[in-house]
Amino acid sequence: MSGIVEARLKELGIELPEALAPKVAKIKGSNIAGPFLYVSGQVPQWNGDMPFIGKVGRDFTVEQGAEAARLCALNVIAHAKLALDGDLDRVVKVAKLKGYVNVTPDLAEVAAVVNGASELMVDVFGQEIGAHARTVAGVSSMPFNVAIEVEADFLIE
Repeated sequence: MSGIVEARLKELGIELPEALAPKVAKIKGSNIAGPFLYVSGQVPQWNGDMPFIGKVGRDFTVEQGAEAARLCALNVIAHAKLALDGDLDRVVKVAKLKGYVNVTPDLAEVAAVVNGASELMVDVFGQEIGAHARTVAGVSSMPFNVAIEVEADFLIE
């Protein structure tokens, strides 16, 4: 399906990864409840390949962590597209992002890492729809030892 957001993705030269089903728990990759679409936490993977295994501050720089966050956000968008039957124009607002960064105890720049996801949402959906509330946390352990996980809540029509 082609629309405004699809045209924007093409204009930006952005390809989305495949929206893979969750591996571990009996959960859904996304869930629509009333006017909200909730996308489960997405790790930095590209069609099953996980290039960001380790901690930001030890194995990756803050800039590399932001790249990992962007990849997580691409997976979030892929899951949103799947849930919305291919029509990303149904997104009225990116309501909130939550980012969890696998960090060393001394790394304080967790917000800068998650900026990679936030900036992608604004680039893809535009300032009015893509600007969002956000929670960021630095954590000591992550599933599969990934560097970051990002989840999102969308208002949809």
